[in-house]
Amino acid sequence: MDTDPAEFPTESAEFFITGPAGRIECLGDVPEEGEERPATAVLCHPHPQHGGTLRNKVVTIMERSLRELGLRTVRFNFRGVGESQGEFDDGDGETDDLMAVIDWVRKVRPDDDLWLGGFSFGSYIALKAAQDLPVRQLISIAPPVERYGFADLQPPNCPWLVVQGDEDEVVSPEAVYDWAEKLGQDANLVVMEGTGHFFHRRLMDLRGLIKNHVQPNLP
Repeated sequence: MDTDPAEFPTESAEFFITGPAGRIECLGDVPEEGEERPATAVLCHPHPQHGGTLRNKVVTIMERSLRELGLRTVRFNFRGVGESQGEFDDGDGETDDLMAVIDWVRKVRPDDDLWLGGFSFGSYIALKAAQDLPVRQLISIAPPVERYGFADLQPPNCPWLVVQGDEDEVVSPEAVYDWAEKLGQDANLVVMEGTGHFFHRRLMDLRGLIKNHVQPNLP
């Protein structure tokens, strides 16, 4: 696989970029020819120590949703996952990994809007990165607000979609509701009824929900 490619792939491709802990395994995807928009989404997978990878089904459906809207997408494995080098760093090093991927995206697609998304643990990493970046859209799916320092983070300066299942067995739905209520209009919370943490049998519904809610913010 290529390392630090000088251009965004023209078709679905795996590649490495150089990160702070070594190489980072990435998967880039592109929309159908003629449907491209000037925006790239970088998406973060769930907890590395609980089986999270760039091929997680929820992350994959988020990727598909955005690609079908015309965005280029990048998924990547945090340090110590798959072929990415390094060891789990409880969110700090993983944020550095995300920033390295974003830096690469900004080099190869300097004029694109930057979109960020994450599922579970990945939603925390994406929100951390969004603190200091000109992000056009943030998507947070099943954010584990009781396990990480969400309360210490500021809302991003962009539209923010938060999706939570009301039967989540991993993340407390009530904790997410309370957190979102304190945020007020900064976050657009959408609750999916009859839905657990991994969106079993609801992935197509999630796909449609994401597309419907972010479409007004497309470039």
